[in-house]
Amino acid sequence: MSSELGRICQLETRRWVWLIAVVFAVVVMAQYVELPYGNIISSILPDGRTQISAKGSSLPGDLSTYPNKSSNPTELDNLNSTPTTLSNEKTDTAIITEKKNSTQESDFSLVSNSALDNPSPTSKPEDNVVPTQENGISSDSSMSPSFASSEMSPTGVNLTTKDDTQGKLHNWDEPGTPQINNNSSVRERPKSQEATVLSISEMRDMLKKNRASSHSMGPRWSSAVDEGLLDTKSQIESAPTIKNDQGLYAPLYRNASMFRRSYELMERTLKVYIYKEGKRPIFHHPPPVLAGIYASEGWFMKLLQENKHFVTKNPNEAHLFYLPFSSRTLEEALYVPDSHSHKNLIKYLDKYLDLLVAKYPFWNRTGGADHFLVACHDWAPALTQIRFNNCIKALCNADIKEGFRLGKDVSLPETMVRSKKNPLRDIGGKAPRQRPILAFFAGQMHGYLRPVLLQQWQDKDPNIKIFKKLPKSKKNRVYAEYMKSSKYCLCPKGYEVNSPRVVEAIYFECVPVIISDNFVPPFFEILNWESFAVFIPEKDLPNLKNILLSISDRRYQVMQQRVKQVQQHFLWHTQPIKYDIFYMILHSVWLNRVFQV
Repeated sequence: MSSELGRICQLETRRWVWLIAVVFAVVVMAQYVELPYGNIISSILPDGRTQISAKGSSLPGDLSTYPNKSSNPTELDNLNSTPTTLSNEKTDTAIITEKKNSTQESDFSLVSNSALDNPSPTSKPEDNVVPTQENGISSDSSMSPSFASSEMSPTGVNLTTKDDTQGKLHNWDEPGTPQINNNSSVRERPKSQEATVLSISEMRDMLKKNRASSHSMGPRWSSAVDEGLLDTKSQIESAPTIKNDQGLYAPLYRNASMFRRSYELMERTLKVYIYKEGKRPIFHHPPPVLAGIYASEGWFMKLLQENKHFVTKNPNEAHLFYLPFSSRTLEEALYVPDSHSHKNLIKYLDKYLDLLVAKYPFWNRTGGADHFLVACHDWAPALTQIRFNNCIKALCNADIKEGFRLGKDVSLPETMVRSKKNPLRDIGGKAPRQRPILAFFAGQMHGYLRPVLLQQWQDKDPNIKIFKKLPKSKKNRVYAEYMKSSKYCLCPKGYEVNSPRVVEAIYFECVPVIISDNFVPPFFEILNWESFAVFIPEKDLPNLKNILLSISDRRYQVMQQRVKQVQQHFLWHTQPIKYDIFYMILHSVWLNRVFQV
């Protein structure tokens, strides 16, 4: 009996072992089918999420960890289910904010035609710079960050982080400020800048192409505002032809009839909602000086917040949502000296956007396509590259090769304002016959192009005046006098494509000569820049004099007269007037939004 009992127990034990093995196998197979890519091991580890890596992208397996969280479960579900029309977009400039695929992208980033045709280059050494006031004459201002060096979130949480991104700090066009590299030898054009150069006519074609294609995602739910925008678009496209006696000189514009019609519709219908969230001084607080080369963003913020006609307190009737921050103040407040990193600035803006997404439904409704920001600091494109990439960005640093998208983004004029009380001080210039100087430039030797200009033309020709910088003078009179006495004012790029000299030339009624490849000039969607400015490819700089002399005297006089006529669109007024720079910025944002619908 003892032996028989042992055999029975042994048999039962084997059955139980087989049963357990079968159950375990079933469980393992079930996990294998359900988990992404059959990664069973990761489910056993403390972090059960699987990182799905693809070339050029990084997506979390668990989308519930995505930064764009919403307090509304329905919105969260919508956020985590990406429409088929969307694509995760990543440009190489994202290297500033992402190392080893550790930063997530917004599900709402769209790949526009311009982004596909013109991928952004990798970040340049001059991306990590501390800008200072750019001008050809002396200035006492300093750009050293003057606020706290630690990073604070919009809710006051300390977000100080470390980043080992390496770079070199440069000082910008502030005469008298020491430069990192003072040697005057000609530097070679960086290989990263040797990409295809787009001419103005090619940019114009790209604008048409982008306008003809779908730029933004369809709204998650429709509204009366959308229907109104569709009607507005139809009215603009069918605008009647106008004559030159209605305050607009037709040759200055791509289509004067459409411009007048869109401007009238903006005046009649546009409503802008300004978010109340965000702490000063970065949000809602225009820099108190309102002067210098980054003044555009501060002046726009001030005048929009004071405006009673366009601003609405009801977000449900808004066509546009303004993100009221100053990129200049952000740099002053949060950049850690010698850190060579933008990371904490980017995280600060991301936290602000998280706050808006959690509190309001409006960003999620359109993916941010009806939101806009106005930023003049050279770092602005990098700071808003990922999370804010789908909103309309009005940027001074409007570089096609660094992600600027024609038909969506707006080229913001970089204006050198010297007096808050009188921004129109010293405006005007001499008649064409009283301008003996053929071409003029003065400024710091930033980038590779300006040293070439200096080496080839300084003291080489009495009709071409090229200087590193000019001596200090009261109210910058020496610099202004040179511009007022020159036929052509040279606007070569520095570290970035943009320069305040473009608008300064217009202020002093001097024909601007833009020597900056892939720079989108201000209000490009409206103005016919080729009718009043000269564009010279960087590679043709040695042929500068021949190019300018090939322009007939009659042609020059026509261009100079048009510079005087277009000047009205670049003037700041303490109280905005029709067609001035404030209304032109707002109109360009409005127009690009209309043509995205």
